[in-house]
Amino acid sequence: MKFTLSWLKDHLETEASAEEIAEALTHIGLELESLTNPAEALRPFVIARVLEARQHPNADRLRVCMVETGAGVPVQVVCGAPNARTGMIGVFAPPGTYVPGTGVDLKVGTIRGVESNGMLVSERELQLSDAHEGIIELGADAPVGRSYASWMGLDDPVIDVGVTPNRPDALGVYGIARDLAAKGMGRLKPLNRAPVEGSFASPISVDLRFEDPTNTPCPLFVGRYFRGVTNGPSPAWMQKRLRAIGLRPISALVDITNYVTHGYGRPLHVFDADKVAGTVHARLAQDGETIEALDGRTYTLDGTMTVIADDNGPEGIAGIMGGERTGCTGTTRNVFLEAAYFDPIRTATTGRKLGIHSDARYRFERGVDPAFVETGAEIATRLILEICGGEASDLVVAGAAPIRSRSYRLRMDRVRSLAGVDIPAGEQLDILRALGFTIAGTDAEIVAEVPSWRPDIDGEADLVEEIVRIHGLDRIESVPLPRLTTVTGRSITQAQRRRFMAARALAARGFNEAVTWSFLPKAQAELFGGGQHALELANPISSELSDMRPSLLPNLVAAAARNMARGFGDLMLFEGGQAYGGDRPEDERVNVSGIRCGATGPRHWSAQPRPVDVYDAKADALAVLAAAGAPLDKLQVVAEGPSWYHPGRVGSFMLGPKNRLATFGELHPRVLDAMDVAGPLVAFEVDLDAIPLPKATKTARPALAASDLQAVRRDFAFLVDESVAADRLLRAARSADKTLVQDAAVFDVFAGPALGEGRKSVAIEVTLQPRERTLTDEEIDKVSAAIVAAVEKATGGQLRG
Repeated sequence: MKFTLSWLKDHLETEASAEEIAEALTHIGLELESLTNPAEALRPFVIARVLEARQHPNADRLRVCMVETGAGVPVQVVCGAPNARTGMIGVFAPPGTYVPGTGVDLKVGTIRGVESNGMLVSERELQLSDAHEGIIELGADAPVGRSYASWMGLDDPVIDVGVTPNRPDALGVYGIARDLAAKGMGRLKPLNRAPVEGSFASPISVDLRFEDPTNTPCPLFVGRYFRGVTNGPSPAWMQKRLRAIGLRPISALVDITNYVTHGYGRPLHVFDADKVAGTVHARLAQDGETIEALDGRTYTLDGTMTVIADDNGPEGIAGIMGGERTGCTGTTRNVFLEAAYFDPIRTATTGRKLGIHSDARYRFERGVDPAFVETGAEIATRLILEICGGEASDLVVAGAAPIRSRSYRLRMDRVRSLAGVDIPAGEQLDILRALGFTIAGTDAEIVAEVPSWRPDIDGEADLVEEIVRIHGLDRIESVPLPRLTTVTGRSITQAQRRRFMAARALAARGFNEAVTWSFLPKAQAELFGGGQHALELANPISSELSDMRPSLLPNLVAAAARNMARGFGDLMLFEGGQAYGGDRPEDERVNVSGIRCGATGPRHWSAQPRPVDVYDAKADALAVLAAAGAPLDKLQVVAEGPSWYHPGRVGSFMLGPKNRLATFGELHPRVLDAMDVAGPLVAFEVDLDAIPLPKATKTARPALAASDLQAVRRDFAFLVDESVAADRLLRAARSADKTLVQDAAVFDVFAGPALGEGRKSVAIEVTLQPRERTLTDEEIDKVSAAIVAAVEKATGGQLRG
């Protein structure tokens, strides 16, 4: 919202400077965007007299002028203006001056062989108007040598403030003056609300033509007829203010409506009355109806849009823009003025549909003052009669203003309890009254009636905000919060951190993270152990997203299918999130799951890639468990898993007989067929909530305890039953001596007729790491015997000879 200081002082009696006004505006919530003074840019331009103007020796349309600038020595200037002549007084720009209308920095130059030391300028070159046929010509009383901007009164700062959408009352200079007066920056001048008595009855009437008269998009329509007006240029003072805020003066009638729009926040429109047929009325547009607007474009309307029309069709898009057919021109002699109230939501919707941005729409969609419709028409009437002459008719009115009476109680201690600032009760009441609220009540509690121009006030808290805003947001003391601890603790828990660490580990292994819905179709939920009634959504966003997911795998499989259909066959996808086994809080588990399909790598001449298998999924699950801090040395692998895995190609990591930490394997062909996915696919699921948390959180890694003594490696081959897992041998070997046995690993498995039916040979390598001294042969033999005994006891096997 832009306005000039002189415009503000039309409504606010104040001695405050532009800088003081700007600071006060920011303090009351109307944040300053910019403060500029046109006189600063025009300060180098001075009033000058042409002492002599003679014909240029080398150009018919140029003159060589000797110019007196008040500096004592005449200056030679080459000028091409047709009105440049001896004795005239104009405006001179010396070399080095920036000319805003051309964007050029003047320099001493030579024009057709004659030196030119500056420039005599036109109004367009100073951005004062569009006139450029000749240079500025001043009267004989203009003081030579004085600053042109100062002498012409252009020293009028322009203030631009940002207005939030809830403050439509601040979209007029008068509303801003009201706020500043409440702040104590001056006295608000009374507004002339006296009605103008018409001298005749309006030959054009107004009407509201809606099916439901109690719920219309235009509840109030006011009009007035003027005859015998002269629609010439608007006065210089009005043009100056409109240009200062970025508007182009058009004609007196149009400029008056723009002036009232920006001065009072009251959009208006004028029609050439001689082009109006019948009654001017508000109605809904007909589907497919068109209108040529004042911006030169033709718009197609629909039945949701409000229009102002006559008997020949639409004359304007209500609250947004007028029509070209009845627009005022320089030949207009009879005028019809329209002032109405339009529904904000319908106005905004229409503007968005048509893509029209106008000052009228900007104000109507935020909510103009419904009680100011007739007053705005009276203000415009006085300006039209004063500037354009003519006679005014009586007002014609259809409908009534939709004024909603609103009153809210305010406990006088609520300012302190809500805003934390002590403001005396008397000052609170003075602020509310200055803002236009009507006050009644006692010292402890009042009732404030909200003025019609404040649609944003909707309760006691809003009254508190108004008081504090005017009192000064800058006057609220900063109170530090009490420091609870010297050093802040970790903001995320160990359980939350596990999910991040697992994601990092999988990303390092080449996986891409996917983010899918937490719900899925019932048929897919049933494939993965879900589909219970308790997990059905009461109001799903789609019929295909009807159930909460029992596992993260179905959505990942569906994502893989979409990628395969587009030619991406080698995939590695994972996701971390919640899976739902029931509708109780404890049934919600945090899982990290992933899938692989295709080959382990691209085609290469030196080695053929192999298809992914269950062992890839096992390695992925182990990587997640390691990153999450699971006790890998205590895990047991069992060859079983849920029904959506292939029964012979599945395994689970168990911590004890009941705690399943992870499952890995190949997905069942039946599941893949049901989801129309080409297999095989291998997958893993890790239940992060099942991993026990450490008893004590360690803030640092323990120091590395490396031994400088030579490690000893011994090989053992055991004959065991085929059903014995190799992991049992390794666990037994490690438990034989936890101090010396550093590691144990399988390096060979053999089965054949020579070993007997149902028997196999498992060879393991055991690494012994001494810590204090080199082991003797006797100590090595003793540990070896302990390893053999531990393995034989745990597996029932025998050491092969």
